[in-house]
Amino acid sequence: MGSFERGAGILLHPTSLPSGYGIGEIGGSIFKFIDFLDETNQKYWQVLPLGPTGYGDSPYQSFSSFAGNPNLISIEQLIADGLLSKEDIDSPEFNSKRVEYGKIIPFKEKVLKLAFENFENSDLDKKKFNQFKEDQEWLHYFAAFMALKQKFELKPWYAWPETYHTPNSSGTIKFIETHEQQIEYFKFVQFIFDLQWNRVKDYANQKGISIIGDIPIFVAYDSTDTWANREIFLMNEDSSLQYVAGVPPDYFSATGQLWGNPIYDWEKCKENEYDFWTRRVERTLDLCDIIRIDHFRGFESYWRVPAEAETAIDGKWVKGPGGSLFEHLRYKLGELPLIAEDLGVITPEVTALRERFGMPGMVILQYGFSKSQDPSNGYLPHNHDENSVVYSGTHDNDTSLGWYNSSAREIKDHFLAYTQSDGDDIAGEMIQLAHSSVANMAILPLQDILRKKSTARMNFPGKAFGNWQWRFNFDEIDDSWQEELRKSTNLYERS
Repeated sequence: MGSFERGAGILLHPTSLPSGYGIGEIGGSIFKFIDFLDETNQKYWQVLPLGPTGYGDSPYQSFSSFAGNPNLISIEQLIADGLLSKEDIDSPEFNSKRVEYGKIIPFKEKVLKLAFENFENSDLDKKKFNQFKEDQEWLHYFAAFMALKQKFELKPWYAWPETYHTPNSSGTIKFIETHEQQIEYFKFVQFIFDLQWNRVKDYANQKGISIIGDIPIFVAYDSTDTWANREIFLMNEDSSLQYVAGVPPDYFSATGQLWGNPIYDWEKCKENEYDFWTRRVERTLDLCDIIRIDHFRGFESYWRVPAEAETAIDGKWVKGPGGSLFEHLRYKLGELPLIAEDLGVITPEVTALRERFGMPGMVILQYGFSKSQDPSNGYLPHNHDENSVVYSGTHDNDTSLGWYNSSAREIKDHFLAYTQSDGDDIAGEMIQLAHSSVANMAILPLQDILRKKSTARMNFPGKAFGNWQWRFNFDEIDDSWQEELRKSTNLYERS
């Protein structure tokens, strides 16, 4: 854990890439995007969690911390690998600017099941598939979990009959014995995801580009993580939750945010030598080069809310595992390339924990500008620390242009005075602020490079549906913006 090489990068989740099938895929357009990163001298590409999405289509509410999202699998690549023919694809008409998950999910499932039927007679190496199944110890439970979800019409596992509430219960064991082919299908899908993603990662790494992945601190209630590891979560005998995660009232919500995720039994985690977390980090490093840990402050203290509460207001701060977890991860896995998402209510104890392990924190430029025009605001570039990552905004923020347009006059005045700008190119000013910062890493959402307004926002915290849908097309990248990005990266010694 420690400082990263000075460089610049772009934040873009693969779902936002263009494709002919309604959602970004790990196929042709992803390699074109990596070429764009290379041509503009970027060193980093940041993505959101890559797991299969559940509630609200959020990457932060995944069915598994270990699995890949089947919706990202490239149909083009399935054809190239001989698992499908073009005649097999009966594609509905998709929106090229928004992801329509209601259409995408059944379409992709139909295509993947056909690819599975063709796998036995394809030229793909069956030995590699068998080796993958052997190497990925999480895979068997995940595949059984997904097959059971289909059996119970996608209901969450805690709404299944009690005999299926654990992987080792009599009902689950019997189901596994009698549904071998269905379970094998879900293993095949993960094998294909891994095969395609590894090609992408290798291509990026060959061009000197590191992929920054993302681990949410909490996992989804309806996930293999809780179903197969329930002993490390604060649950009742009937599988209901004792507490849920969230945050107190903040910048985004006057009543706080009630996330609904299960809370860890950190004492039990420690007794188990943090096995779940060790495996989780190890798996993420198979897929990515660097890990951003979401909601880092929760490791020092987290906001615990009674499960029956209707808002997050009635929660309280409870001590997390602190340095114990990171000491163990370092002992088991060595020095780790971690970034701490240390936004929100940050105490000296949280900062001390981050600094103890040398992790860079995050600074958001949008948060630096205020009505008070306070020059000591830590988010302003002249107050940045070298061992940090500067962003114009993250996936949770409005685009820079959207942020500026919706800001109070005093905030706009502060921004214009600080940048000595006439306000003609707000996103361009943000790019320059980020690149000129002393922070070692500067990451920009692609929306800002494309000068997008609020309609391109990726997520609105506290809003359950309608997020994670934004997509772009390569013809939206103005040649002058691409050249500006390349020059700015060079000018501020980030290439």
